[in-house]
Amino acid sequence: MSLPVTIVAAYGAFSIVGGIIGYVKAKSAASLLAGVASGSLLLLCAYGMAQGLRAPVLASLGIALALGARFLGTWLKNHRLMPDLLMVLFSALTAIAAGSVLLP
Repeated sequence: MSLPVTIVAAYGAFSIVGGIIGYVKAKSAASLLAGVASGSLLLLCAYGMAQGLRAPVLASLGIALALGARFLGTWLKNHRLMPDLLMVLFSALTAIAAGSVLLP
């Protein structure tokens, strides 16, 4: 498995776990839904990337950018390490990994 695929899969798993933690700690159904949905999509993207498909690379890049923008906004307001800054950093890493697959 290539490094970009591993990074996208890890980000997917991290998003799912984060959504579950958000639900358990804050009773946030939105966190659970968003975490499980985005995490599941990222895991599917990782699978597609491993198959050599281009569309999952673009999808994982889009998801990473969207999540990164969302969590950057809350980090700029609250300056919390968990989950905001970690999600921003993981989003950036995932975007870089997906972008590296797109470059020749």
